[in-house]
Amino acid sequence: MPLGTLDRSPPPFFRQGPSALSKLVFFGVLAVLLMVADNRFSLIKPVRAAIATVIYPLQWTMLQPVIWARDGGKYFDALSTSQANEAAAQYQLGLQSQRAQQVEQLGQENARLRALLGLRERANTPALAAQVLYDAADPFTRKVIIDKGALAAVQAGSPVLDELGVLGQVTRVYPLVSEVTLITDRNQAIPVLNARTGLRALAFGDDTPGKGSLELRFLDANVDLQAGDLLTTSGVDGVYPPGLQVARVDKIERGADSAFARVRCIPVAATAGSLHVLVLQPLTGHILARPEPTPSVPIAKAKGGKP
Repeated sequence: MPLGTLDRSPPPFFRQGPSALSKLVFFGVLAVLLMVADNRFSLIKPVRAAIATVIYPLQWTMLQPVIWARDGGKYFDALSTSQANEAAAQYQLGLQSQRAQQVEQLGQENARLRALLGLRERANTPALAAQVLYDAADPFTRKVIIDKGALAAVQAGSPVLDELGVLGQVTRVYPLVSEVTLITDRNQAIPVLNARTGLRALAFGDDTPGKGSLELRFLDANVDLQAGDLLTTSGVDGVYPPGLQVARVDKIERGADSAFARVRCIPVAATAGSLHVLVLQPLTGHILARPEPTPSVPIAKAKGGKP
């Protein structure tokens, strides 16, 4: 057979068609055109929505074992946590019940002792609920603004508390709002009483950035104070009712070159995050006025003689 008559074309099974490079260029350009068309005209959006709708049951079915395993683990974790919380709550309830019984007994004993000694009963101070609106604009003070003012019978000098302890004192009253100076302000001072020893002291605010603490000043270097002691209001200033929690002793520095101890205290109240507060009326109106001194009469004049 002559060589020129041979068929040199590959069999149909081995035919490759266009080259790989031409296919890459063609499909790359097609992909770019489809992406541009989808971005400009949203051509593929209906197709994408149809595909998502069709495969959603399959996705939901495949995800159910994962969801069951996850929810099952959370269920057992929540169950164990709930049981632990219930046990802790039962324990706290028992402590509160014991304390309530002790408080009732102590209240009865206190009433009998006061009746025996003829002491005046402590005043029941009226209170008003308020909400903290915002901090004062002055960055060098520690003040907040509450949503109750003169129209709500708020008075200047009223003590302000949160759910933990003493927060501050009303220093300015406007018709609708009031300004409260926190106990950590450098110009604020509050008489306190050590609940452990009965020691009276004066706590001053320390508004150093990053501290927000109180400082007990003018105390002897050998004063009986310990870290963790609870300080409450003494009530001797006629502003704060006695027995309100103020702060806890945090650090005591006794220097050999100083006759006074430096005591740092942490406020019990949330001075940086309180939202709802209680405004009390100051005790000034409940304190009996000092009686006027009786003028002394010379003995000789009282008998009719010459003075």
